[in-house]
Amino acid sequence: MLRELRPAFSLVVLFTLLLGLAAPLAVTGLAQLVFPFEANGSLIRVHGQAVGSALIGQDFRGAQWFHSRPSALTGTNAKGQTIPTPYDASESGASNLGPTSKALVAHVTARIAAYRKAYGPGPVPDDAATSSGSGLDPDISLANALRQAPAVARARGMPAATVERLARRLAVRPAFGVIGTAHVDVLRLNLALARNSQK
Repeated sequence: MLRELRPAFSLVVLFTLLLGLAAPLAVTGLAQLVFPFEANGSLIRVHGQAVGSALIGQDFRGAQWFHSRPSALTGTNAKGQTIPTPYDASESGASNLGPTSKALVAHVTARIAAYRKAYGPGPVPDDAATSSGSGLDPDISLANALRQAPAVARARGMPAATVERLARRLAVRPAFGVIGTAHVDVLRLNLALARNSQK
């Protein structure tokens, strides 16, 4: 019996060392070598201090900042009531409301009204009225950024053209010019805006 168990036990040890230790270490080492920024959480640093990740949206408050896409995340307060917990990086998820949901229509209608109040009458970009699937989307469409630019410029006392140029410069274009839409990472845009305001 021991003769039959020895090869089986040896294979378990071998594959544990190979697939449980050597392979993960090799993949981690390769990722650190080839993609160090991505492998370490895509952290954005200012003066050596991490201020956020390029992968996770943040809740910017105040007219002097560009605002991220709405977050669908919710939590529960001490009374057991559902409350919004925007951009909580410890969890992610969508509202899971269907297209015929009255709650979804109410959310979108309220977001459109708030957006027009902040940025004036006119068309509202889709990503300003709807939340992302993860609730933590770090990007907004270039159209959304350009729509916000005049209000941000006014709040900072900067020319609107300067703020719009900054948004266009930081925009990521669609792959091959056709797949997706031009978008801007809000954290990077706001950091560039803060640097530009100090000049």
